[in-house]
Amino acid sequence: MATETLVAPEAAPVRQSLHRSRLILVLLCAAQFAVSLDFSILNVALPAIGPDLGLGQADLQWGVTAFSLPSGGFLLLFGRIADLYGRRRLFLTGLSLFAAASLLATLAWDPASFLAGRALQGLAAAMIVPSGMSLLTTTFREGPERDRALGASGLLLSLGFTAGMLLGGVLTQGLGWRSTMALNVVMALGVLAAAPGLLTESRLPERPRLDLPGAVTITGGLLSLIYALSTAADRGFGSTDVIAGLVVGVLLLAAFVAVESRTAEPLVSLRMLRRPTVAWGNAGGLVTFAMMTSVIFLSTLYLQQVLDLSPGASGLVFGVMGLAAAGGGAVAPRVSGRLGAHRTLVLGLLVQAVFTAALLAVGTGGAGTWLVVVAGSIACFGHLFAIVAYSITATSGLADEEQGLATGLVTSTQQIGMTVGIPVLSAIAAARSDALRSAGESFAAGTLGGVRLGLGVDAAVVAGVALLVWFGLRRRA
Repeated sequence: MATETLVAPEAAPVRQSLHRSRLILVLLCAAQFAVSLDFSILNVALPAIGPDLGLGQADLQWGVTAFSLPSGGFLLLFGRIADLYGRRRLFLTGLSLFAAASLLATLAWDPASFLAGRALQGLAAAMIVPSGMSLLTTTFREGPERDRALGASGLLLSLGFTAGMLLGGVLTQGLGWRSTMALNVVMALGVLAAAPGLLTESRLPERPRLDLPGAVTITGGLLSLIYALSTAADRGFGSTDVIAGLVVGVLLLAAFVAVESRTAEPLVSLRMLRRPTVAWGNAGGLVTFAMMTSVIFLSTLYLQQVLDLSPGASGLVFGVMGLAAAGGGAVAPRVSGRLGAHRTLVLGLLVQAVFTAALLAVGTGGAGTWLVVVAGSIACFGHLFAIVAYSITATSGLADEEQGLATGLVTSTQQIGMTVGIPVLSAIAAARSDALRSAGESFAAGTLGGVRLGLGVDAAVVAGVALLVWFGLRRRA
């Protein structure tokens, strides 16, 4: 007589649930990838956009700044709105706006229409990223399951930035700059078609009052700071509007802290910000993003202005670095499970710092290309360790009703890091290069000196923050 298998009736639902969770992860990671890709894809295409649309050389930076201002400034606000009024709803709204804004940028007929499309893309990104991250953290249980999901998300975010630089050059050269924006339309529509059938609504059971004074001060403060730092590289930190932006940003952020300490239902819980995991996790994330994007930028200057490599050859170098980052993202969740997220975060930061410092040995010879490939790839490997570990650290130990805010902080850290690192270090490198050229050095030698100083500052900052994170999280661990 055949025996009955008691677990058989439950096996199919379990497999279906696992399959659905994986599809949701793919969907949310695809959205993160699209946003990250859009952040960097125009860097190579901007010189072609200027003559086509009549955008002056001095105004080209607004192609990037118009996106980064709303994407960084509104993240915390939309993270809270997602918690209160529905994460799925905000995610779908953001995707729809992202597709429409990308179409506007693709069909742009003058500078105003193009910059309007970029600004709406940034606003849509501020909706997509925190709502998507909070959907991810509430879909997967805390522990190894969520760690793997966050690892995949961090990997796709970093790869999106690198792929954007590579694809921007290839598409612009082959199909024109408009194809870089059209790609965003295709990706957004693909995710939007699959999302309604996979995602279920998720929000707080009770809707507390939205902290409007907190929303105004934090959004205004972030907008002011991002504007100032984004324009400092071109106009200098001594520029009146840069100084004004920094001062207004600091004052508004100070006002935000004062408002939140007196509000019964704050936009950002200062109690949560005092958690070592949240504070130090986000500090590590801010630095790893800011400094790694700066390494890529400075390496681009070195490869093309010192070694005279073509954009295509430079893209291949970054492609190898992207593959190394993918390897780091695949391994990091397992390492984090064995060592703990806080140790993995410090390890990733130290690897990034050491191999960024190794790039100080670059020179005018062809061997510099191989040094960038090897040292840069290992630095990217460590960078992904830090990304995965800080995402886990900064969102662990929190209730579901706090996940939208926590992931809003995580994604604000990511976007602000990618926004502020390049302007600050490029300003440092440019000042050094100008000083060397004024002293009689050639253009290439001046560029090399500036790149070396920028890389040295980069490595020192990452190493210093790694030590601070270690001491800050050691007692908590």
